[in-house]
Amino acid sequence: MTPRVAILDDYQQVALKFGDWSTISNRVNIDVFTDTLKNEDAIVERLRPYEIICSMRERTKFPRSVLEKLPNLRLLTTTGMVNRGIDLDSAKERKIIVSGTAARGDSTVEHIWALVMAVARYIVAEHNNVREGNPQWQTCVPFGLSGRTLGLIGLGRLGTAIAKIAKVFNMRVIAWSPNLTPERAEQGGAEFCSSKEQLLKTSDIVSLHMVLSEKTRNLIGAAELALMKPTAMLINTSRGPLVDEGALVEVLRNKKIGGAGLDVFDEEPLPLDHPLRKLDRVTLSPHNGYANDTIYEQWWKQTVENVEKYLQGEPIRMLY
Repeated sequence: MTPRVAILDDYQQVALKFGDWSTISNRVNIDVFTDTLKNEDAIVERLRPYEIICSMRERTKFPRSVLEKLPNLRLLTTTGMVNRGIDLDSAKERKIIVSGTAARGDSTVEHIWALVMAVARYIVAEHNNVREGNPQWQTCVPFGLSGRTLGLIGLGRLGTAIAKIAKVFNMRVIAWSPNLTPERAEQGGAEFCSSKEQLLKTSDIVSLHMVLSEKTRNLIGAAELALMKPTAMLINTSRGPLVDEGALVEVLRNKKIGGAGLDVFDEEPLPLDHPLRKLDRVTLSPHNGYANDTIYEQWWKQTVENVEKYLQGEPIRMLY
């Protein structure tokens, strides 16, 4: 029987464009899904017939409760080499091969600074004013970066790259995370901040660079947001649940902080009736931080390679 391949969550319909599937198209039947299912029963019902599933990041989750109901699944691919939406232990137990793809470039770094600049200079608001014919030529006063303080919550690879760029704008950079040391902060190009609270009180722009876990969920809640300056701005390109979304909506609605730039949310895609969509102090992007054309070329080229090698009985780039 010809193996069936499901390509999931292809919102932008890029999988077939950026990957050369012609090398295996005569050996498999490919179905592309452009929507994301949230209900586990619906996910299982859709995916039960497939031997090969190609996932995009963590859009569709594969916990044990889903994997155990997919008896035909033999290969699960993911874009990227880390996918916390896949229960690797369960996959290994069920002899499901999980293969990833390597990264290329610094798309997230680029996107973080795009959001910082868009929020600080009110690009979206002024774009809308010009485009919609507002007779007032200038409506916002841009927020200058030079001499301001950038607070990084998390100083790993991304945080270090952000710190380096901030120096180009003559910004002071401070950093905090639960395990950060003064020595590591200095190596990353930032001043060590002894507490999260002090960082929030001091920073003009706060950018999050933490991994989501039970310990970091709601790392920024109502109490933390209350510490921020009324002119300060919050940037989140890591994971939505790092921030208490309801508390953030309230401080933005009540103009308690200067604004926010958000690329990640508790629920994705963001519901059409979500209050964040209606606030004028927030710049939103649809989890685009990891994505650009060069990365897509790499991911889908290697996804095809992963499927081809599986068909040859020689799986590659396994995640366990």
